[in-house]
Amino acid sequence: MNSPSRFYPIGTPGIPWSDAERAEWLSRQTWQRSYKTDVLSVVERLRSRFDVDEYGRLDYGDDTYPLMAIHSRDWRDDLPVVLITGGVHGYETSGVHGALQFLEQHGEKYAGQVNLLVAPCVSPWAYERIHRWNANAVDPNRSFRVDGQAEEAIALMRRVAPIQDRVLLHIDLHETTDTDETEFRPALAARDGKPFEPGGIPDGFYVVDDSEHPQPEFQQAVIGAVEKVTHIAPADDKGEIFGSPVAARGVIQYPLKQLGLCASMTSAPYRTTTEVYPDSACVTTEQCNAAQVTAVRAAIDYALAHR
Repeated sequence: MNSPSRFYPIGTPGIPWSDAERAEWLSRQTWQRSYKTDVLSVVERLRSRFDVDEYGRLDYGDDTYPLMAIHSRDWRDDLPVVLITGGVHGYETSGVHGALQFLEQHGEKYAGQVNLLVAPCVSPWAYERIHRWNANAVDPNRSFRVDGQAEEAIALMRRVAPIQDRVLLHIDLHETTDTDETEFRPALAARDGKPFEPGGIPDGFYVVDDSEHPQPEFQQAVIGAVEKVTHIAPADDKGEIFGSPVAARGVIQYPLKQLGLCASMTSAPYRTTTEVYPDSACVTTEQCNAAQVTAVRAAIDYALAHR
């Protein structure tokens, strides 16, 4: 019998990684950008207009990362909560900067209507290394569950727990990039000792709904707003986006709770995960950030109008 072909430089095909392979993987990760410069400096700037708290701290070797949340200064217990998360996958840049840009440009406009709670960079170690996983080769966006293994997810769940029943909307800002196919999916298959099955990357913006509690009109409101900023991903010749059947234009569905995804950590009636495509020749960094901001605004406006 032929042995599985090698598709990733670490590990033996068909055999899950041991601590040795994880250590080798970690040794290959390099610092590429600054969480302090790119994110914490903006958070500090926002302190004059919003309240800020440190909801956790990550220690990875010699690196320490404060986990920051920004929330409405005029917080009122009689108002619903809008939860905005970005950077659950650190390499998905527009999620981080889109969340911060929304606060800078539009956050105060919702005063007296909702309480905003924003965690703009859930995975700062991965942000600095432009990676999907944390330093333990764990995907935080599969760890929003009681048995989750990522401290990034555990810390955020603790922060949200006291107000989780009051969350009207949770929008989780992500990207799908070309490196999903060239690096992250092969690494995942290698780590878990599974075969790598090549796929395609959707060209454009799409959203992920909850298959257990779908909100099709809400998802389409987000798509309709964002298509004025960037193009919407079409279905492929199988009627799928990123391997999932298209439920409606620009919309796929995942079982959020079953997968331990970030958008599952509350029972908010309105939940969506955005997916911006930054590698298109048709978009700029500014458009990607603007698409995230537009999605947040459309989501909040719809939720307020239909609560």
